[in-house]
Amino acid sequence: MAKIIPFRAVRPTRDKVSLVASRSYQSYTPNERDSRMDYNPYSFLHIVNPGYKYQKEISGEERYKLVRNRYLEFKEDEIFQQDDTPCYYIYKIVNREHESFSGIIAAASAEDYENDIIKKHEDTLQHRENTFKEYLKTVGFNAEPVLLTYPDNDAIAAIISKTTQSRAEYEFTSTYRDTHYLWKVDDKESILAIQKAFSLIKTIYIADGHHRSASSYLLAKDLKESNPNHQGNEAYGFFMSYLIPESDLRIYEFNRLIKDLNGLSKEEFLIQLDEWFRIENRGIEVYKPSKSHHFSMYLDGEFYSLYLRKTIYEFTDALEELDAQVLYKTVLKPILGIHDLRTDTRIEYSHGKNDIISVKNKVDNDEYKVGFGLFPASVEQMKKIADQGLTMPPKSTYIEPKLRSGVTIYEF
Repeated sequence: MAKIIPFRAVRPTRDKVSLVASRSYQSYTPNERDSRMDYNPYSFLHIVNPGYKYQKEISGEERYKLVRNRYLEFKEDEIFQQDDTPCYYIYKIVNREHESFSGIIAAASAEDYENDIIKKHEDTLQHRENTFKEYLKTVGFNAEPVLLTYPDNDAIAAIISKTTQSRAEYEFTSTYRDTHYLWKVDDKESILAIQKAFSLIKTIYIADGHHRSASSYLLAKDLKESNPNHQGNEAYGFFMSYLIPESDLRIYEFNRLIKDLNGLSKEEFLIQLDEWFRIENRGIEVYKPSKSHHFSMYLDGEFYSLYLRKTIYEFTDALEELDAQVLYKTVLKPILGIHDLRTDTRIEYSHGKNDIISVKNKVDNDEYKVGFGLFPASVEQMKKIADQGLTMPPKSTYIEPKLRSGVTIYEF
């Protein structure tokens, strides 16, 4: 049922792809961005940060138009070239831990997003959706694919396995020591086989990129309504995606850091926690939860294990079983007074790849009063929440793989 189609990607030439590819703009500190742009004229950062050329911060519609200009300059200088025919692109990442991720870059249907064939598990903010929609409408391209996941599929796996035995179109290693590979799939037989395999998949799930997919849907809706000759196969009706099997998806937790105890003493706080949890003081022994509904807590130089009292906590749906929701309902909201997880400045998040030691260090440095470690959600939990039409709290999952921007670009 899923409509996943090939497209004519705009891509860097093979000799420049390692120079063009960048992490997402927001993942760099200002100093990191400036350093990369100072010494690398080919970085995709020059396109998405066009004000650098004028040493000026530029925003809004003015920035969008300059992004478009920088992009066209990269094409005019033949840093970017467009494939002659629609293709699928097999993308593989091997990270520094030697984990391997393999999937297909393709165009996913905005109509499938609307009809819930492509399902979401996170809430989106309307102002961010609209802002990015206007950005896309002005620049006319998307350079960062939405991460989608599908049930493991033997037919797709066989095509990926066969294709990756040949020489890759791209092979480059980032400064993060992740090695990236890309193969172009342009033969008619393989294209038809991939398209058919996806058409038999009933449901695909957004793993990462909820705002990008929502904005792409809004853009498709706008352009469809303004086009009296709309046929249904226009490029604006699709958005670039990276589709990987569920077994390749890695989900890490987001730990919570809180700046104060909401006016409570340490003893008063522990007594209130006791209503919901069996508490064990583990002293200086580093403790990380080993299963769902177990939490670690670091407070006043000591680790604690918190085991949820399941006899009093009610699991009414898939969301209520999620550890991020459990912590919110039992601790963050009723005890610490944190109601809005998106806007409250007393809470901060640290993803699990940073490890629980980073939480300890921030509490020891008096940046925060208490830190909580969570057990990561599973793919099955994510799917159940999406299937029930529910949404996770903010910062419930940190998901890999993370692709580089500018390696494949989708024009609409």
